[in-house]
Amino acid sequence: MRHRRSGPKLNRDSAHRNAMAANLAVALLEHGRIQTTEQKARIARQTAERAITLGKQGTLHARRQAIALLRNKPITYRLFDDIAPVFDGIPGGYTRVTKIGPRQGDAAPMVLLELSRPVPSRSDVTA
Repeated sequence: MRHRRSGPKLNRDSAHRNAMAANLAVALLEHGRIQTTEQKARIARQTAERAITLGKQGTLHARRQAIALLRNKPITYRLFDDIAPVFDGIPGGYTRVTKIGPRQGDAAPMVLLELSRPVPSRSDVTA
């Protein structure tokens, strides 16, 4: 039974879905905006907003949870140092999804997933 299992499967097993969500969230936090399909953006949005909420807490436990969630230490450090302070005082809604039309090859609905506030760039972080 699939009690309380939310979100689309995207023809992937759960480990692949979780890894894809983490990779998309890392790309969003690194670049500030990404272009992807609508379903993938919904999954990445959940992961990114959870990570930003952990970043706002700023505790050691939250930092370890964020590293486990994102699977990328340099981006997690940037999240806690640069990105989360920008969203301090905001209770949620850290990302914005803008529809940009169908993809040329297969007409999949494409969206632009971006952070709702500009984040200062840091050139010394590489992914």
